[in-house]
Amino acid sequence: MGILSGLNPKVVWEYFEEICKVPRQSKKEEKIIQFLLDFGKSNNLDTKRDEIGNVLISKPATQGRENTKTVVLQSHIDMVCEANEGTSHNFDTDPIQPVIDGEWIKAKGTTLGADDGIGIAAQMAILTSTDIEHGPIECLFTVDEETGLTGAFALQPDFFKGKILINLDSEDEGELFIGCAGGIDTLINFDYEKETIPEDYVALKVSVTGLNGGHSGDEIDKGLGNSIKIMNRFLWNANNEFNLRIGDFDGGRARNAIPREAFAHIVIPTNEKQDFIALFNDFAPAVKAELQTTEPKLELAIQDADLPKFVIDEDTQFALLNSLYACPHGVYAMSNDIKGLVETSTNLASIKFNESNIHITTSQRSSVESAKYDIASKVESVFILAGAEVEHGDGYPGWKPDTNSEIMKITEDSYFRLFNKKPIVRAIHAGLECGLFLEKYPYLDMISFGPTIKGAHTPEERINIETNVKFWDLLLDVLKNIPEN
Repeated sequence: MGILSGLNPKVVWEYFEEICKVPRQSKKEEKIIQFLLDFGKSNNLDTKRDEIGNVLISKPATQGRENTKTVVLQSHIDMVCEANEGTSHNFDTDPIQPVIDGEWIKAKGTTLGADDGIGIAAQMAILTSTDIEHGPIECLFTVDEETGLTGAFALQPDFFKGKILINLDSEDEGELFIGCAGGIDTLINFDYEKETIPEDYVALKVSVTGLNGGHSGDEIDKGLGNSIKIMNRFLWNANNEFNLRIGDFDGGRARNAIPREAFAHIVIPTNEKQDFIALFNDFAPAVKAELQTTEPKLELAIQDADLPKFVIDEDTQFALLNSLYACPHGVYAMSNDIKGLVETSTNLASIKFNESNIHITTSQRSSVESAKYDIASKVESVFILAGAEVEHGDGYPGWKPDTNSEIMKITEDSYFRLFNKKPIVRAIHAGLECGLFLEKYPYLDMISFGPTIKGAHTPEERINIETNVKFWDLLLDVLKNIPEN
C-alpha cells in the first residue's frame, strides 16, 4: 500500500505514486517512455512512440459510444528537477518521495512532479477503466516540455486522429484555459580571462537563499524575489566601494523558474574585509524589509571561504555586474484586452561560471507575438552593450483564444452542473504546448484544465488533494458529454 492509496480518486493517486518512482528529468525521459510503452502493451492497448519519444496510447469507445468524437487527452512526461540546498537526491535514479501535508501533497526536499505527473496519472486511470463512459480516446504523452517543448515541436501531423484536445497541464482548479503565451529564450555568453589572486586577499562566500522561486510565467506577477538580482545588486554596490574580485557566481537552474538561490565566491583585500562585511550587514536587512511580504524566508549570509583558484578579469567583471543590473526581470506589460492578464514578461533565470565563459539564461513570454520578440530584443541589447555574445532559441507560438470553442462550452456546462458555479475562462501567461499543436493540427478544438498546484518548478511544489477530486470528476463528465460526429 502506498502513502497516497487512501486518498480519492484512489486510482489516480495510485498511478501518480507509481509515476513518482520513475525518473523523468527533462531530456532524460527514457525510463518513463519505456514505463508507458510497457503499460500500454500490458493492457492490450494500441501503443506507439515516435522518433523523438512522444507516446500515443489509444483506447476504443465504451459500448454505445462508438460514434462519439475522438478526444485526445494530453500531458507532458518530463518534470523540473529542483532540490533544496542540502538535500541529497539523484534525479537520475532516486524516486520522488511524496508526503501528505494537511490538504496538500508535496515531496521530501524536491519538486514533486505533479506538473504534469497528475495529468499522466489521470490518463492512465482512464485507459485502464472499465466503468467510465467515453468515446474513442487517444492519450498523447509528450517529452521535454519543460526545457524546450521538444516533443511538441517534433510532433508529426499524422500522429493522432482526434480533433478535440484536452490539455491536462493547468494548475488552477476552477479555471478553464483557452489560450496561452508564446515564449522564447535569450542566451548570453561572456568569455573571460583567468587572473591570479592578488597577494594579501581573503575569500568570502555570499549566499542568497530561502526565496520561494516559482513558475516564471504563472507567478511572474507575484512580486517574488530573484536571487540573481539580489546577489548582483549587492556585488554591484560593493564593487563600487571595494577592490572586489569575483571567483564564481552561481544562481538559478531551470529556464522557466524564478531563481531561488544564488552563491558568489569573492576575494577582497584583507584590510577591507571588515568594511565589506559592514556593507553587507547594512544591505541584508534592507532587502529583507523590501521583500518581507512576499519572501518572509529570505536569508542572506556571508562567511569565510577558501581562496578560489582564480578570479575573472576586471573588464568582464565590470561588464557582467552592470549588464545583470540593467537586465529587465518581471512583468513588462499587462494586457489591454483581458483584465489582470500579464501580456509580456521576462525572467532572468540562471547564471553559471564555466571553465572559460559565463553562461546566462533568460526567457521571455508574451501573448502578442511581436511583443515577445520586442522584449527578447531589449534583453539582447543590454548584453550586446556589455560585449557579450547573445543568441535566441527557436521560441514557440502562443495559443489564441477561440471564444466559439465547442469543447469550452461543454466543459463550462459540466463544471456548472457538477459544482453549481461558473468556472473562470481565461488565457494563461505560461507556455502550454497547445500553440504548437495548433500549427500541426490547425483544426483542433482545445481546452486546458487541472487541479490546483502551487510552487511549480520549486521544492515547494504541492498539489491540493480536494481539487484533484474535482479535476477528476470534471474530466469524466466532459468525456461523458462529448457529442457524436
